[in-house]
Amino acid sequence: MDATTLAAAPAAIEIVALTKRYAQGRPAVDGINLRIASGSYCCLLGPSGCGKSTTLRMIAGHESVTSGDVLLDNRNITDLPAAARGTAMMFQSFALFPHLTALDNVAFSLKMKGVAKAERQARARALLDRVAMGHLAERKPAELSGGQQQRVALARALITEPRVLLLDEPLSALDPFLRIQMRAELRRWQQELGLTFIHVTHSQEEAMALADTMVVMNHGLIEQVGSPHEVYNRPASEFVARFMGGHNVIDTAAGKVGVRTDHLQIARTAEVLPPASSHMRAVVTDVEYQGTYVLLGLQKAGAALSSHATAEYSVMVSEEAFAASPYQVADEVLLHWTPDRAHALGPATTPATASLEPA
Repeated sequence: MDATTLAAAPAAIEIVALTKRYAQGRPAVDGINLRIASGSYCCLLGPSGCGKSTTLRMIAGHESVTSGDVLLDNRNITDLPAAARGTAMMFQSFALFPHLTALDNVAFSLKMKGVAKAERQARARALLDRVAMGHLAERKPAELSGGQQQRVALARALITEPRVLLLDEPLSALDPFLRIQMRAELRRWQQELGLTFIHVTHSQEEAMALADTMVVMNHGLIEQVGSPHEVYNRPASEFVARFMGGHNVIDTAAGKVGVRTDHLQIARTAEVLPPASSHMRAVVTDVEYQGTYVLLGLQKAGAALSSHATAEYSVMVSEEAFAASPYQVADEVLLHWTPDRAHALGPATTPATASLEPA
């Protein structure tokens, strides 16, 4: 979905002042507000302990709500049991019954509802066919690969005909190659089914590839909501800029700004700087060959340089430019950028400013 379509779409899920507080410490989720458009793919992401999985479990009904509300299609589902909500959960571990075949795993929830064997198996076979697993319907989980188990888990979640599918880090157990393949399939299935997907991940790359809407969380609060393009190109705070990666956070006289790694430039002398550009002196701390470019790590000049120096800034130099004028560790250089490449960064969220909604 594009931004205009998302803005016009009714909310499938709306969470209002949602809070989860345990016995001690600060809330795991601290009074957040969020509207997720119907038929969209939304990714909740952030570091471990940020509250993203707790939020997902409260939507699913697997975690009690301390205060606030969860609405699905304008129906308050906050206190309903998980099975009565109109949502389905796909777990990180897939949670398939090891003693049941793929067919019986998918049909299990219908069996619990008393659906006749012939009908539930027919519906389960149709879903296994849809996820390209019909030919393996009689195999048990131990006889299936990770990707095949994920397809069975997806079919099992879909057989309840949910309005919203909730995915708790569904790709984290897969190897890197299969993870890329399966995220493409998840996106395709979401578009074909027309369902709302809410997907928890700690992977920025995964969220960028999948989401219509990204929700970046930190310490139980929402730092930013927006499309992948918006979040990556205009991070709302220093935290988002650093978490998303690919940005340099620079202190200037006017305040903190973010400059993308591919927009920060490097020079040896001031004579070659473009007019009206800003610049600072720096020292090279690391040189990494990345194939089509070389990634330089740098530290602000004036700090004591040691073998343990940590890069504060990163610059991408094309392979050709580096070959023509190579840089080495301890070289003193000028980092420079033009005003149009710098984006002002706001402060991190606080409980008073954390209730953000999409524009």
